[in-house]
Amino acid sequence: MSGLPAPETRRAARALVLTIPNAITLARLCAVPLAVWLMLQHRFQAAFWLFVAAGVSDAIDGLLARRLGTQSALGATLDPVADKALLVSVYVTLGMMGELPDWLVILVVFRDLMIVGGVLILYVLGAPPVMAPLYVSKLNTAAQIVLAALALGLRGFAVQWPLLLDVAIVVVAATTFVSGAAYMRRWVRDAAG
Repeated sequence: MSGLPAPETRRAARALVLTIPNAITLARLCAVPLAVWLMLQHRFQAAFWLFVAAGVSDAIDGLLARRLGTQSALGATLDPVADKALLVSVYVTLGMMGELPDWLVILVVFRDLMIVGGVLILYVLGAPPVMAPLYVSKLNTAAQIVLAALALGLRGFAVQWPLLLDVAIVVVAATTFVSGAAYMRRWVRDAAG
């Protein structure tokens, strides 16, 4: 015995190494409580800039991971968790403060819970789902980000554009509903096949 860890152990340890992209993602996750606190303190302008910085960091960590060849299982897991934690927290807080309609917040959160629940059910049934996001889901995430930034920015900079906000709300509601239905359809097909 050489005293060296088995190849599987070395691979697992490498997957958990905190790379620069993973550190950026972790910082984005740690920004979630600060974003909520800023909104609760009615410091919407600061919350807007923090949200924008989080969005920029999301692009940067992915780019760095590809360029530096440091893509890892930790990053692949942490990145969507950080994104969803920020979006859901911002939506719930904006809903509680009356900046977004309650029904929209419930729809957005329910869709995310349904996705997580569907994945868990398929794992329990022994049919792990394909984890690739659907195109409509990517559109939905982009629409959710735009609406959150718009709501924060309008409130933070005291700008009144109710029609623009209403259009963004309708787009988010429609893409949330369609993407939730598309995931449900995919899971039913995966479970049956």
